Amino acid sequence: MQTHRKINRTAAAIFLTGLCLSMLGCASMLPNDSKATKSSWTSYQQAETAFASIITGETTLLQLKAMGVDPATTPNVALLSHADLLRRLNAMVSFEWSLLDPAIKTCVSSRQNCYAYQLEQTSLKHDRVGNFWLDFLNFKRVTNVTGWQFDALVIIDNDLVVYKSWSGKPNIHEVEQARYPLGPLQGIGASLVRY
Repeated sequence: MQTHRKINRTAAAIFLTGLCLSMLGCASMLPNDSKATKSSWTSYQQAETAFASIITGETTLLQLKAMGVDPATTPNVALLSHADLLRRLNAMVSFEWSLLDPAIKTCVSSRQNCYAYQLEQTSLKHDRVGNFWLDFLNFKRVTNVTGWQFDALVIIDNDLVVYKSWSGKPNIHEVEQARYPLGPLQGIGASLVRY
């Protein structure tokens, strides 16, 4: 009976040691998450191609909505009123009228018929990489952030696109690192202090 207990303890110790060793570099056990704006575009290139098909002076409001640019149905498309547009333009050029595109000047002068759509489309994926145990025990966390971001402004006057501009990041790749020398004990001191 004593021999069986000793063999069971030894087998359990070997099993646990093997399990721990197999997980030392097991990045697949680390959490990951993603953040994406729901839209008809799944990549930066698709967004850029769709935006290139908008032609100033020709594309109507109905055509714009058919392309998927509609604040009522497309997430993260903001409707900027005439006043919002003026504030944004003021921030861009400190209201130097000579710097504004003539189509924008005409639109702003028409007041109520002038408004804009601001698009912010983002797709980001956060993958934790590195050593499972260092991450799990909160000693070191490394996160790979990849994805894309597309921002655009479409100015509309009398239901006709009169101006468009865009910017973005077609290929985002960042590495976030956090080190905690005390590991799981790092935040205990602050939580013990009472105010």
